[in-house]
Amino acid sequence: MRTLYTTVLYLLLPIVLARLAWRGLRNRGYWHRWGERFGFFAAPELCAPIWVHAVSVGETLAAAPLIRALLERYPERSLVITTTTPTGSERVHALFGEQFIGQPGGRVFHIYFPYDLPGAVRRFLDRTRPGLALVMGTELWPNLFRQCARRSIPVLIANARLSPRSARGYAKLGGLVRETLADIRLIATQGEGDAARFRELGASTDRVTVMGNLKFDQRIPGDLEDRAEALRRELGVSRPVWIAASTHEGEDEQVLDAFARLRELHPEALLLLVPRHPERFARVAALARKRGHAVVLRSEGRPCDAQTAVFVGDTLGELLLFYAVSDAAFVAGSLVPVGGHNMLEPAALGVPVVFGPHLFNFSDISRGLLEAGAARRIENSEQLAVVVGELLGDAALRAEMGEAGRKLVVDNRGALERLLGLLKDYL
Repeated sequence: MRTLYTTVLYLLLPIVLARLAWRGLRNRGYWHRWGERFGFFAAPELCAPIWVHAVSVGETLAAAPLIRALLERYPERSLVITTTTPTGSERVHALFGEQFIGQPGGRVFHIYFPYDLPGAVRRFLDRTRPGLALVMGTELWPNLFRQCARRSIPVLIANARLSPRSARGYAKLGGLVRETLADIRLIATQGEGDAARFRELGASTDRVTVMGNLKFDQRIPGDLEDRAEALRRELGVSRPVWIAASTHEGEDEQVLDAFARLRELHPEALLLLVPRHPERFARVAALARKRGHAVVLRSEGRPCDAQTAVFVGDTLGELLLFYAVSDAAFVAGSLVPVGGHNMLEPAALGVPVVFGPHLFNFSDISRGLLEAGAARRIENSEQLAVVVGELLGDAALRAEMGEAGRKLVVDNRGALERLLGLLKDYL
């Protein structure tokens, strides 16, 4: 099975490279640093490095408190951080650029994650020589994990989540998945359901534990409130503001449909529209203009006037700020079958949350928010307009839902300390 898997990867390589080139038409970051994906790079001098892998922006943000804690608690060690996407790379640079090797006292080194090809994996491990591999989320790489096991590099999967849908997909690979799971030293899952599904796939019971969700431990910057006040003045202090965050292809149209209905009741409302991927910023702004809305882009740095209807968040790393200035938050990736996005960010800020029906990536969190009274679930754009309109028109309801969300986040913190406790045995 491993040989067949590797052969298929080699056969797919031209398609993978063509896809990189195609994606580079929209985000030129995909055209750069291809050598790193094959294990070709010049590594600096690293001291007993801890390797943390975070696929993209969401995983990087979830890993940020952990990375900060590792830097603080293990000052003698370097950190190697890998991502798969250019946006993930940009987040690492934004969060930890001042601590990169080459800066005074810097101990962080970032590169792209290698393809799971034997040669690429060997070159990556030869150059970085990690003492521990810490993979965020759920990524199972047979060749990489086997090479780590052969080199006695402990592999830990942290903040692991395995939906029923993903579990069914992995189950089709049978023996290959069981072999890969055997090469993992510890799987620390977000919930009991995730742990049970890993065990059903063949993970050893004594190597699976429940740690909780790191996203509950995300740190809110101390200056966020001041920055939010300044931005809210630019948007309009007295007008209602709602955000549609991390929208995907086919979702922006539904949001704008809902906005058209909403403005019949709240004509002064402002929509803060934030596409998930940077390559879509310009197209989404053009779509809003085509619908007849006056649009201001965040990157333009100018305030909204009374005629502005849509404010497009076309910058990276400011989503938390955009949530902080909003009266209600629709978390996207949920009106299309993407599986949802992190709805704990607005909840932690006391902002009432709305999401659609496609929540398989956040089923436990969405259920918890609904049970706490901190969120509303909608099925389509018509319901989105109704629910957001209700929230914008009822300050007491917003406050009640916001406080419920904030309490839920506070009550569920602690995953970071539990994970750091688990890591002690390996560090």
